[in-house]
Amino acid sequence: MKPGSEDLIPIDHIKTLDGLFLQRIKRSPERLAYRYFERDQGWRALTWREMGDSVARWRQALAGESLETGDRVAMLLRNGPEWIMFDQAAFALGLVTVPLYTDDRADNAAYILDDAAVKVLLIQDAGRWKRLAEAIGDSPWPQRVIILESSPAAHALAARDSRVQVAESWLPDSAPSLTQRNGEPHDLATIVYTSGTTGRPKGVMLSHHNILSNAHAVLTLVDVYGEDLFLSFLPLSHMLERTGGYYLPMMAGSTVAYARSVAQLAEDLKAIRPTIIIAVPRVFERVYGRIADQLQTRPAPVRWLFHLAVATGWRAFLREQGRAGRHPSLLLWPVLKRKVGDPVLQKLGGRLRVAVSGGAALPTDVARTFIGLGLPLIQGYGLTETSPVVSFNPLDDNIPESVGVPIRGIQVRIGDNDELLIKGENVMQGYWNNHAATAGVLNHDGWLHTGDQARIQGDHIFITGRIKDILVLSNGEKVPPADLEMAIGLDPLFDQVMVVGEGHSYLGALLVLNADLWPGVAHEHGLDPNLVESLNDAHLHKNIIKRIRLALSDFPGYAKIRRVTLTLEPWSIENGLLTPTLKIKRNRIIEHHAAAIQSMYGGDG
Repeated sequence: MKPGSEDLIPIDHIKTLDGLFLQRIKRSPERLAYRYFERDQGWRALTWREMGDSVARWRQALAGESLETGDRVAMLLRNGPEWIMFDQAAFALGLVTVPLYTDDRADNAAYILDDAAVKVLLIQDAGRWKRLAEAIGDSPWPQRVIILESSPAAHALAARDSRVQVAESWLPDSAPSLTQRNGEPHDLATIVYTSGTTGRPKGVMLSHHNILSNAHAVLTLVDVYGEDLFLSFLPLSHMLERTGGYYLPMMAGSTVAYARSVAQLAEDLKAIRPTIIIAVPRVFERVYGRIADQLQTRPAPVRWLFHLAVATGWRAFLREQGRAGRHPSLLLWPVLKRKVGDPVLQKLGGRLRVAVSGGAALPTDVARTFIGLGLPLIQGYGLTETSPVVSFNPLDDNIPESVGVPIRGIQVRIGDNDELLIKGENVMQGYWNNHAATAGVLNHDGWLHTGDQARIQGDHIFITGRIKDILVLSNGEKVPPADLEMAIGLDPLFDQVMVVGEGHSYLGALLVLNADLWPGVAHEHGLDPNLVESLNDAHLHKNIIKRIRLALSDFPGYAKIRRVTLTLEPWSIENGLLTPTLKIKRNRIIEHHAAAIQSMYGGDG
């Protein structure tokens, strides 16, 4: 197989996601499918044929659980080959998979298991099952629990509870080879619960065809080859990673390596040297923040050279895109890229052909910096309800401020209140057990209401705000807070930011400070970092507001933060202030900081 050759499986050859898997095994049985890390043995690899043999064993074990077509089974696992094995084994029996987040709160996971009437749960380890079992209480779901990791604690739980088994005992040593089943493309494949920022999560129903059509449409806009190597680190329970980092590479015949953890991501990037990564903006923001911190300690000529490289690289990018002409500074770009850009890109493995950012808006300064250093970075947009990809920027038509162009087969239009509406084969069947919620977002003619405000310029979509998040000040000014929060959050002192001001005459900000930087800031202001009262110091607040004013200097006049609340307590999944996809729960945070917000505004109404 020559380098850069395509081995794409057309969707007219397959009906279902398990059909895709079987076709991949037939096409390239000895090619590497997955790489993963084992503590005692280092990096290991599995071919497609070996994956097929393993899936057959998982299918045989599931078949012994008296399940019927359409029954729900769930997985609460870290990313790894077993996630794929269980998913594919379930599809091979016509079952519906329900992915759960490993770091979600136990009460949320228990609610999902009950709402979907999950019969079989595959869970990572004994500790997670103990915590989850307490939250489940007397619910009959799940009927069977399989603990993946063998341990004395896992075997003790299995001995005490007849519904619990350890995977190594539950799986047969061998099984008949997988065969093609007669599944229908529009059958329900998975129920993916969206971690709503308000209320209980809703189960998005996606068919085999929803997902297959979405993965195939993406591959018509970006070339992915059999030689490509993906590094997977976003959770597979997130549809961006599941479609983009699992079904799509399978369709293209690429290899996927599973990172050990986000904490070890820097090491894994250097070890694996991926050609494609899919990430959320926070990953790029953290690297950007580290670069900014390191630059502050370097001599002025080094800082100047770095900024020159980024500016020149950005100009070179615009010229490649056909949006800028020749300029004398471009003569310096090869040298600047080699001296400044390449060393940064080597920390990302040095081989990236494509870096995708999705799941939230990517700050323009971050995109400009990485693109200016030579990274082929593209931003996209999607929703769980759209399987998930709606649009992304092609490498040769990349406008980083936008979320790209609609992928093939998707129609977009702007509705009332500038809301982006979407129609296509990737749009969900509806919300599980929730007709009212389905009717609230899905028109009878198939148009999905995204809740996002947008404008369409040429072919490109620009997201301008979130309808529910718009702050209306007492003077009638409408303020979209997300862009302000992104700009403020680029300051490394602020780990988390939320702008408030609904119904008031000015804006305020709730700021979670970086715990590592706080002691230094406190000492600069003559404060004791260990005293909670130090966070309320008037002089400190005045200087913080000055920092924010600099961060927002390019924004319109309404974007002035007049008051701040400082805290060192992070908003987390555990305290119920973040969703499992790390989106802030605005209403919950406002409730949590109600007294502080009232203090910021005093008598202002």
